[in-house]
Amino acid sequence: MIRTPLRPLARILDARAKGENPDAIERENLRLRHEEMRDRARQRAEQRLLVLGAVFFCAFAVVGFRMGTLANSEPEEPRTSVAGAAVAAGRGDIVDRSGRLLATNLETHALYVHPHQLIDPDRAADKLVEIFPDLDGDYLKRTFHSDAKFRWLKRRISPEQQQAVMDIGEPGLLFGRREMRLYPNGPVASHILGGAAFDNEGVTSADIYGVAGVEARFNDYLSDPQNADHPLQLSIDLTIQAAVEQVLDSGIKLMSAKGGTAILMDVHTGEVIAEASLPDFDPNDRPPPPTEGHPEDSVLFNRGVQGRYELGSTFKIFAVAQALELGLVTPDTKIDVRAPIRWGRFTINDDHKYEPDMSVTRIIAKSSNIGTARIAQMIGPERQQAFLTSLGLTTPTSFELPDAKIAAPLLPQRWSELSMMTISFGHGLAASPLHLAAAYSTIANGGTQIRPTLLRKDGPQHGTRVISQRTADRALSMLRQVVTDGTASMAEVEGYRVAGKTGTADKAKPTGGYYDDRVIATFAGVFPSDAPKYVLITTLDEPSETSGPMPRRTAGWTAVPTAAEIIRRVAPLLGLRPKIEPVQLVDVSLSAN
Repeated sequence: MIRTPLRPLARILDARAKGENPDAIERENLRLRHEEMRDRARQRAEQRLLVLGAVFFCAFAVVGFRMGTLANSEPEEPRTSVAGAAVAAGRGDIVDRSGRLLATNLETHALYVHPHQLIDPDRAADKLVEIFPDLDGDYLKRTFHSDAKFRWLKRRISPEQQQAVMDIGEPGLLFGRREMRLYPNGPVASHILGGAAFDNEGVTSADIYGVAGVEARFNDYLSDPQNADHPLQLSIDLTIQAAVEQVLDSGIKLMSAKGGTAILMDVHTGEVIAEASLPDFDPNDRPPPPTEGHPEDSVLFNRGVQGRYELGSTFKIFAVAQALELGLVTPDTKIDVRAPIRWGRFTINDDHKYEPDMSVTRIIAKSSNIGTARIAQMIGPERQQAFLTSLGLTTPTSFELPDAKIAAPLLPQRWSELSMMTISFGHGLAASPLHLAAAYSTIANGGTQIRPTLLRKDGPQHGTRVISQRTADRALSMLRQVVTDGTASMAEVEGYRVAGKTGTADKAKPTGGYYDDRVIATFAGVFPSDAPKYVLITTLDEPSETSGPMPRRTAGWTAVPTAAEIIRRVAPLLGLRPKIEPVQLVDVSLSAN
């Protein structure tokens, strides 16, 4: 910037020449300079005011927009937000082998009260009873008139109930946000899933933890936020599970049974495709554990895993398979089955009279106790115990349910000669139907040990070899004879070659001894027998078939028809194509024109 001199020499000389006052020139230049300085200062001030005004306008606009947004949103507790990766919350989902939902979370609310904030306590109590009939109106009134500062009213309410409570208009009735565990399929697979409950409850949140089933077994995995995007995938198939439960329920009702269980298992992978235990419950409203009575009388009791039963003649194939493996017999070896076997004060008999000598195959087909006991005598107690241990029938299974670890088979105190003979035909050793499924899978898959699992697997197990492929094939052929020419003739399902073994055992009393007219009826089936893929164990508790003049309780009349209907229903769902035998054409001739 060029400053103009206040007293320019040229003008001063010119003013003096004209006789003018040179000081007037200085005063005029000083005035002009001051006016220019004022103009520049005013311009800078106006620019600053304009910028400041724009800043205030933007700030008030942002505040106003935020206030409008908050006014139109649902009220919630403030949350602290920080820069970084988002952290997933909530309990992980559970899905079946095809990814279909078995368990998930649903946002809901809990209801609590601050009695000192109620305007009309009596009216509030009456209105709450109308919404929740299970609440005690007198108790509510006493609570609302007490000096209490806080009381829970309902741990979980529906959106409709929440709206009804809000319509009461009482400021003392308040809501706490919750995430409840939801089982969209109701009772289906209830014993597998178990159930969940709240823990560490506060007015604004509560943790969910598993109380039974896979919810309890995999509680750490499901509650880990890192697994929120990785659902727990089980081996069961939801469609097949529902079908098995439906048929089993019909069988229980038809046979007037107290309860029952059915286990469908892949013989190569060990995956349990379905595991049903009836009666069951709804895990969305899980009942409390019983405080009295026998555990088996509770709907929470899982008969397939927790139940330990003498499984009767289904064990006979194990004695025969071991004898075949040891080279003691062949399928055509004749065994003396005459007269009862007496051992001290005990007697072993057959339910029917047979020819004096029976082949090993026929002993299995007709289910001879005497013949099986004779074969067990060839084996001996030590070798028998070791073989049953290799099949997993003397120790708890590794199944992924908490109850499986404590459901160890009940073994004789001393594995004597008598115990050896009775165990060979399924008496004197109590195991769960799940144990039986694993043992039969070993025979069905060619002789390798199988461990049952509830988790989805991508390939077969490669367990320890228990028997040779040749022995397994022979044993499976005998089990097929049981269906075609033995005690399980009702198990034949057209298009699916079924093999298996029946077992009827007197039911043991909780106090010792056995009931005279109560049995545990079991059918252990393998299908298709020409290329085994699945084992099905069906057990009915105290069945009685009453279509004839006398009640029939044996497995061939009770458990077998139920198992056959299950196979008929689920085999197509499993992708098994029926094999229809070709029909021979009669009186048809071919001619050439």
